[in-house]
Amino acid sequence: MAGRIEDYALIGDMQTAALVCRDGTVDWLCLPRFDSHAIFAGLLGSEEHGFWRLGPAHAADAEPPRATRRGYRGDSLILESEWDTPRGTVRVTDFMPPRDGAPQLIRIVEGVSGRVPMRSTLRMRFSYGRIVPWVHRHEGRTVAVAGPDSVWFDTPAQTYGKALTTYSDFTVAPGERIAFTLSWEPSHKQPPPLPEPEQSLEATEEFWREWVEHCTYHGPYREAVIRSLITLKALTYAPTGGIVAAPTTSLPEDIGGVRNWDYRYTWLRDAAITLSSLLRTGYREEARAWREWLLRAVAGDPENLQIMYGIAGERELGEAELDWLPGYENSAPVRVGNGAAHQLQLDVYGEVTEALHLAHMTGLARNDYASLLQLKLIRYLEKHWQEPDEGIWEVRGPRRHFVHSKVMAWVAVDRTIKLIESGDADGPLEEWKQLRDDIHRDVCEKGYDKERNTFTQSYGSKELDASLLLIPQMGFLPPDDKRVIGTIEAIQRELSTSDGFILRYPTEGQHEGVDGLPGDEGAFLACSFWMADDLAMIGRVDEARKLFEKLLALRNDLGLLAEEWDPRLKRQVGNFPQAFSHVPLIDTALRLTASGAYGG
Repeated sequence: MAGRIEDYALIGDMQTAALVCRDGTVDWLCLPRFDSHAIFAGLLGSEEHGFWRLGPAHAADAEPPRATRRGYRGDSLILESEWDTPRGTVRVTDFMPPRDGAPQLIRIVEGVSGRVPMRSTLRMRFSYGRIVPWVHRHEGRTVAVAGPDSVWFDTPAQTYGKALTTYSDFTVAPGERIAFTLSWEPSHKQPPPLPEPEQSLEATEEFWREWVEHCTYHGPYREAVIRSLITLKALTYAPTGGIVAAPTTSLPEDIGGVRNWDYRYTWLRDAAITLSSLLRTGYREEARAWREWLLRAVAGDPENLQIMYGIAGERELGEAELDWLPGYENSAPVRVGNGAAHQLQLDVYGEVTEALHLAHMTGLARNDYASLLQLKLIRYLEKHWQEPDEGIWEVRGPRRHFVHSKVMAWVAVDRTIKLIESGDADGPLEEWKQLRDDIHRDVCEKGYDKERNTFTQSYGSKELDASLLLIPQMGFLPPDDKRVIGTIEAIQRELSTSDGFILRYPTEGQHEGVDGLPGDEGAFLACSFWMADDLAMIGRVDEARKLFEKLLALRNDLGLLAEEWDPRLKRQVGNFPQAFSHVPLIDTALRLTASGAYGG
């Protein structure tokens, strides 16, 4: 069975990523892109669906030993795992070099002390564990082929096949280094070049060292911020600038439930907030690349903005279920594609416009088409902002007039007015100022419950929604407005878990709730960071800092966060690692640092 979600480490090459468990097992890897079919899908099933374990040898009927220690090498995405065994200590270094050709997963075994018996167990299963490839030798190399894909396995260690699995048994002594490399290539092409693991390791370390040097944040939470930034960089698809929400699909929000979604796509919302965090910490090149991706993705039809696209800008992301996979801890169905792609979510217009505005304000070179896009988006909102939508949480129930969606429509108009006032675009200024006032008035009249002194999830509803925490952060109302303070306090009362973290909205257990789904979910980590932000904004800085540091404590030993925290099971849930959790971590750290609200 796969490990706990927090047992996994991320490695990647900014085009795809692998998850490595504490016992040295790679249980998830899609090649050649984030959204390609997995060749290791054991994460969503069993070992029969593909894995690669590399670690100290153990008895066949025993559990694989877990690493005694592990960590990233400095500020990089190079994972080092060490096992102390009765026969000595061994280290395995796992990484994926930034790509200059064939994608590679490289694993280097190094003897530290004693003589340690080791085993590599490689079971490749293409198409998410469904297809057993043809594995054979070709000019001294091992290659697995199925349809359009070939994966090449190179190592100086002796290998043998048994039960449709490739094994290698060897022993390492102090100072010995033995490398194993998987390389992907289209099956109709020539074999990829022989790998050079040591040179690749050196180049990968240099890449990350140089990238991290650009970070402008040097505050008290630098370790957490840097690790989050590295994670966001790893979720960026380098050829296009698209940013995936997470490198996984169908890790459940509710263990054993049906809330399992494919996050290997570029949500405009997630990517826009990722862009804002990168800009605030000195990473303008990523911002430029994302803006170019955005302009290509929406080209030709900007009024019909999708909420998400493929990492190269693809529009069709049809959802399907993989019924041969039982799901992570039997959380079925396993889904690929995402049927929410064509939902109406009016808040996306605000997030995109806010990102373009921030890029403009931080001095990113002007792009006339970006300004034109912004104007086109407002023309669309003029006609449609009064419509109900599916909202930020992509409900699969009926459309509603979600308050957060209206607030973000206001943001889109407000930021565009600022663009026109700066002289960098032309538009009907007075007309749009009136539109901005109309949206503001509508929200305050229809989305606010005077009796309870709180904004509500949607017009006419009594439910709360943690997305309302963004009202002061977006400048819709000032932090000291009594309606803002009332909303923050209401969410604390009604959407807090027993340990003080924040739920997105109420769910109804086995009954279908506002989102059209049965089951519950964990505390949504982004919402919990938003609460810390809001508490700092209204002057409750000590409370904000304590909540933030409690959230930092939820990270796994490598500083990684999934989408949610299950307060009952005390474990991470949801797709992993999640951009939408790491972005607000960075933002809250910046806010607390600016306010001086930290503990030393």
